[in-house]
Amino acid sequence: MFSWQGVSEFVAVAEAESFTQAAKKLGISTAQVSRQVSALEKRLATKLFYRTTRRVSVTEAGQIYYQHCRQVMDGLEEAERTIANMQQTPQGRLRLTAPVTFGEKTIAPLVNDFVLRYPELEVQLNLTNQKLDLVNEGYDLAIRLGTLADSTLMAKRLSSRTQYVCAAPTYLAAHGEPADLNELEQHNCLQGNFDYWRFQVAGKVRNVRVSGNMQCNSGWALLDAALKGIGIVQLPDYYVQSALDAGLLVPLLTDSQEPNEGIWALYPHNRQLSPKVRLLIDYLREALQKK
Repeated sequence: MFSWQGVSEFVAVAEAESFTQAAKKLGISTAQVSRQVSALEKRLATKLFYRTTRRVSVTEAGQIYYQHCRQVMDGLEEAERTIANMQQTPQGRLRLTAPVTFGEKTIAPLVNDFVLRYPELEVQLNLTNQKLDLVNEGYDLAIRLGTLADSTLMAKRLSSRTQYVCAAPTYLAAHGEPADLNELEQHNCLQGNFDYWRFQVAGKVRNVRVSGNMQCNSGWALLDAALKGIGIVQLPDYYVQSALDAGLLVPLLTDSQEPNEGIWALYPHNRQLSPKVRLLIDYLREALQKK
């Protein structure tokens, strides 16, 4: 097995052509340098230096060994510089995953801005609604929404999202506006994956069963149906905020909105959080909290 013992001392002597100067450079005694070089020569079974009272010079074997050692040490020094630069300037590959719609609408634009700021990064963003195995599939980070399942992943809360119940002015003109949660059963409610909507009433969560003539697992399809006046919809802010701001949709039952759901950054607990991942988490948190 390779041993580094004596290598640093050998290289220092070869470059200084002096045991005394090499010892000063390394901050150790001349005797210690001499012992380490002698041990190295014994291990290699060859002389590395010609020693006289006036000078020290490398042998032919010493010159060959020095060239190889210098090459290796240069590589190590370059590696250390690269690692040091990575601590200050994010670079290299960064893999993250996020839900499809939230990723397309919110996360991807923020990640794009992050890449513009740090162009030496190589970002792989996988938008999927599947819960991927971050460890086995080599992901640095996952963005998740809502209540988190128990897992071995570490979680940092980035922000929260708001659910809105809303409808188009044309629907409300034709059918009126529900005065309370109980009146939802009298309206055409556009359903997603569930036949109930969640609300917060007097600090408690309440599930209200809804029904209507359309059900779809796509938030964009439900938004389009609501904009066309088909019925009332409950969707997260990133679907409906622009339509609400433009007056194309009207918020309803604002006193009983669904509790805000968390937006989370998850990462493996057994993996040290690298500076680039930490920087991205901080960037996303700051950007999302401004929205």
